[in-house]
Amino acid sequence: MPQFWIIGETVRTLADVNDALENFRFDQAADALYKFVWGKVCDWYVEFAKPLFDGDLATETRATMAWVLDQCMILLHPMMPFITEELWATTGTRQGLIVHADWPQLSSELVDAAAMQEMNWVTGLIDAIRSARAQVHVPVGLKLDIVATQMDAAAEGAWNRNETLIKRLARIDSLTRADAAPKGAITIPAEGASFAIPLEGVIDIAEEKARLQKTLDKLMKEIGGLKGRLNNPAFVASAPEEVVDEARANLEAREDEAAQLKAAFDRLAEIG
Repeated sequence: MPQFWIIGETVRTLADVNDALENFRFDQAADALYKFVWGKVCDWYVEFAKPLFDGDLATETRATMAWVLDQCMILLHPMMPFITEELWATTGTRQGLIVHADWPQLSSELVDAAAMQEMNWVTGLIDAIRSARAQVHVPVGLKLDIVATQMDAAAEGAWNRNETLIKRLARIDSLTRADAAPKGAITIPAEGASFAIPLEGVIDIAEEKARLQKTLDKLMKEIGGLKGRLNNPAFVASAPEEVVDEARANLEAREDEAAQLKAAFDRLAEIG
C-alpha cells in the first residue's frame, strides 16, 4: 500500500508543479516540491520502506524507491541544477546528464484513490499520536499502550493492514479495545475511529501539570496583548493591512494552542 500511495503523491505533485510553471509561479512550484520531497518522501516513505527492504516486497520496494528518487531529482533540477546533476551521476548508471532527461509524463490513472485515503489516514493517526505525546512530554523512546474506543470497518481495515508501521513510527506497544477512554487518558481522534493513551504511571503528573500551567499562563498574556492591539481602533485603522492580518493570525494560532494546552491540563487533572 505505501508504494501505491507514494506513486499517487508523485503524480499529484507533478500536476501541481506543471501548473505552477505554466503560470510562472516558481514559488508555488518550489513549495509543492518541498512539501513532496521533504514532507512525503523523506518524512514518510523512507520510514515506511525500511522494514520492507528485507521481506517479500523487497524487490518492489527498491524499484519504487529508485523511481521516486529519480522523479524527485528531475523535478528539482530546474531549481537545483548543480546538486541534482551531481546526485544523478552518483546514484545509478545513467545514459546521460539529468539536464537531458525527459520531463515526467505521468497519467492520473496511476493514482490509487483507496491507497491514498488509507495512507493519509495512517500518517494522520501517527502525527496525532506523536503530537499528543509531545504535548504532555511523554519520553520519545517510551512505547505506550493504546486503547481503541471506536473503529468503523474502514478504520479497522486500515489499522490491520498497517499495524506494524503505525506501532513502529508512533512508538506504540499494543492495542486494546474498550467502550470508553480510561480516566485521564489522552484522546486521539481519527476518521472513523477514536483512540486513547492512558497516562497514569507514564509521566510525573504533578510536574507536567505545573509545566503546562506555566506555559498556559505565558500564552494567555500573549493572547491578552494581541487582543488589546486588535481591539484598539487606532491600531486597526493606522497599521498596514498585512500587519493587522498577521496579528489576527497570531491571535488565532495562540488561541488554538491555548485550547490544546487547557485540554491536556484537564486530562491530567482527572488523574490527580
